[in-house]
Amino acid sequence: MSKAPSKGICILGATGTIGVNTLDVIARHPNKYHVAALSANNNVEKLEQQCLKFSPQYAVMVNDSAAEKLERNLRNAGNGTTVLSGKKALEEISILPEVDYVMAAIVGAAGLLPNLAAAKAGKRVMLANKESLVMSGKLFMDAIRDNRDKGAELLPIDSEHNAIFQSMPALVDGEQQKAGVTKILLTASGGPFRTRDINTLCDVTPEQAVAHPNWVMGQKISVDSATMMNKGLEVIEACWLFDVPEDQIQVVIHPQSMIHSMVSYTDGSVLAQLGNPDMRTPIAYSLAYPDRVDSGVEQLNIFDVARLDFERPDFERYRCLQLAYDAHRIGGNATIALNAANEIAVDAFLKKQISFTSIPLVIEKALEQAPSGTPDQIDDILAQDLASRHVSNDYLAAL
Repeated sequence: MSKAPSKGICILGATGTIGVNTLDVIARHPNKYHVAALSANNNVEKLEQQCLKFSPQYAVMVNDSAAEKLERNLRNAGNGTTVLSGKKALEEISILPEVDYVMAAIVGAAGLLPNLAAAKAGKRVMLANKESLVMSGKLFMDAIRDNRDKGAELLPIDSEHNAIFQSMPALVDGEQQKAGVTKILLTASGGPFRTRDINTLCDVTPEQAVAHPNWVMGQKISVDSATMMNKGLEVIEACWLFDVPEDQIQVVIHPQSMIHSMVSYTDGSVLAQLGNPDMRTPIAYSLAYPDRVDSGVEQLNIFDVARLDFERPDFERYRCLQLAYDAHRIGGNATIALNAANEIAVDAFLKKQISFTSIPLVIEKALEQAPSGTPDQIDDILAQDLASRHVSNDYLAAL
């Protein structure tokens, strides 16, 4: 019996945490997967190292000058990778015939267009970019469904959504009620300030906010975890992935981060997926699905864990989480505004232009200005995203 050909992988956001972990899993299975394309924003040194090790056919740098430097360095090293530049090139590598799976790991709204292109091209989209569904949920899910005859698939990479998917893998198409699903329990660590005096949150520094107690992540997502906006975005993402209303999703603070999420059924059963907090587990699951392969993650020793704690979230402490629930209830333009304003506010906080507690204030202002309704065209989605960014920047300038 002949061996199945290895799958070609495109990694959008290769130099970030998800990208690095994806390459780690791929390297463990050279006969199953090969790297077809990599992308980064402007981290020339790391992308150069990755190209030299994995020899992708294409590499993209969004920054033009960074692309020129990468191409020069690779040529000098005798590497034959073709270097492209610009945002449009991200879409080009997402739809390459030699690409089977796309790891969608670009942070923020910048990942939307290449992710959508991959879906329309019939790729397996391994979605680590929750903003794509927050901004364009119906449009994105329709693109997956409409192109299934080409092979389009959507597998979630966030540990929580991947855990839900593992607990009801056949139910992504809205069959939850028939299967007796009553509730999704979306776990959250609570971030680094779960027990901090709420009256001192205004004094939080960027350095403190990015020091997550359980996960190693980039700066933006670490701040989102501290405000629990990350969980709010995940609530919205779960609504689209699993076709449930927001009131059917309950956020549960679980400080140990060993249970990654749970699904409650009408017969009283609750199915949970457990494991050490390591992103290589959901990455490996999504690469190999429906099979399983070694991820390099240490097996969970339940005796070392010893205890599992659960708390209800305090919506006064985590104002951003409440805003996310509210935005999804209102509709599409509101979730676009939520995401855009949050990106602007987090960036301002990391630059020490605003306080930690000002982040939800920026978001509230953008939500106030967002029109009602849900856009169904990509141009309208991008226009609302831009408008909400302008509102947020104007608010910041007035502070």
